[in-house]
Amino acid sequence: MNQLKRHEIFCRWREENPQPTTELEYSSPFELLIAVLLSAQSTDVGVNKATRKLYPVANTPEAILQLGIEKLKSYVKTIGLYNTKAENIIKTCQILMDQHESIVPDNREALEALPGVGRKTANVVLNTAFGQPAMAVDTHIFRVANRTRIAPGKNVLEVEKKLLKVIPKEFLIDAHHWMILHGRYVCTARKPKCGSCLIEDLCEFKEKTEMDCE
Repeated sequence: MNQLKRHEIFCRWREENPQPTTELEYSSPFELLIAVLLSAQSTDVGVNKATRKLYPVANTPEAILQLGIEKLKSYVKTIGLYNTKAENIIKTCQILMDQHESIVPDNREALEALPGVGRKTANVVLNTAFGQPAMAVDTHIFRVANRTRIAPGKNVLEVEKKLLKVIPKEFLIDAHHWMILHGRYVCTARKPKCGSCLIEDLCEFKEKTEMDCE
């Protein structure tokens, strides 16, 4: 795929959705961090249901530590892997208090040092909370990047590096939101809705379908 096509693809996404953002609900970098920690192998809808009950009670490292592990688990027990996630959240809150004055750090090294925070989670926080041009490649972005040929790659890190290299700078901050939403609602895994896709004429996916939005 050439740069003219890529530029046009992102122009169309921007025109359709000028201010894309995550579907996770949050009102602070800390709330976003906790939501992303909970979202691994879970849906944003499921995470939001849990945090809508948790955050009015505890939305700071101090407040969550005061809740304690068992009480925290009672708020997140509907989410997959909740035991491990709750333990990581407690440990993360303690580190934030001890090492960062309860403030979520805005650099990758410090974020990835937190329990349960990998590269993808760090990228989400860096991009969404701090407006940095980071690319959190999940299954949706990996699929869209490869299918469309915007940035084909064999693994998530390869795709991430290619996307950061080939996406025009003017789109970098919002690019990962557009690609996630496109993968989640249009370029779906089993039955992509090619017939009603905004970028169908630019996409280089050879096995296009005629599925329309239902």
